Amino acid sequence: MFSVCTRVSRLPATRGVRSIVTSSKRNSDALFQIPFEFTPENRKTAEEIISHYPSQYKKAAVIPLLDLGQRQNKGWTSISVMNYVAKLLEMPPMRVYEVATFYTMFNREPIGDNFIQVCTTTPCMLRGSTEILDTVLHHLNLKHPGETTKDGKFTVIEVECQGACSNAPMMVVGDDFYEDLTPETTKKVLDAFAKGQKPKTGPQSGRHTSENAAGLTALNSKPYGPGEFCQEEFK
Repeated sequence: MFSVCTRVSRLPATRGVRSIVTSSKRNSDALFQIPFEFTPENRKTAEEIISHYPSQYKKAAVIPLLDLGQRQNKGWTSISVMNYVAKLLEMPPMRVYEVATFYTMFNREPIGDNFIQVCTTTPCMLRGSTEILDTVLHHLNLKHPGETTKDGKFTVIEVECQGACSNAPMMVVGDDFYEDLTPETTKKVLDAFAKGQKPKTGPQSGRHTSENAAGLTALNSKPYGPGEFCQEEFK
């Protein structure tokens, strides 16, 4: 039997000061779940994914198949999911474990119905992500990132860049982005999910996408048409 440190998380901020802590250890036998296999529909999807790769390199499908298994398994990748994918791809189970434990996109313990990932990388931090993370934790009555609410509706973690820096601060819920957040709009998003609703995705500030928050300052006139302002010989 071995022990696994399941996730690194951080304590809520105390005036911007953060301490890094590790979550509790889980013994290996706690990671084993009931047998897993793809549903008939997902098995067809898996076979279609595998067909994208040469037969001798079908193990390259390990990441999309683990993602497919995680989605079927209520958002987390159990040992049973890993073993099933290893058998399907004819890989040593340890090779699949290495992938599942390396990429943070794979959750190795059960999560809530709504999986919230709050970005706290530099661009988001400069725009107030510390306050957003603290708002999420306080509103859901959680102490630390990595915890799940008692009703099982929410799991909150702190993550690195989600690629929406121009719309910072932001968070991801499931597969959807919620950007330009303030503590007030963050609470509205959480309340909507708590009621079983799906709030409007994208910027919560009124911006359409990621245009300049101060208004349009470039490309604000009719673009040139084909051939305009060209020398006569090039028309």
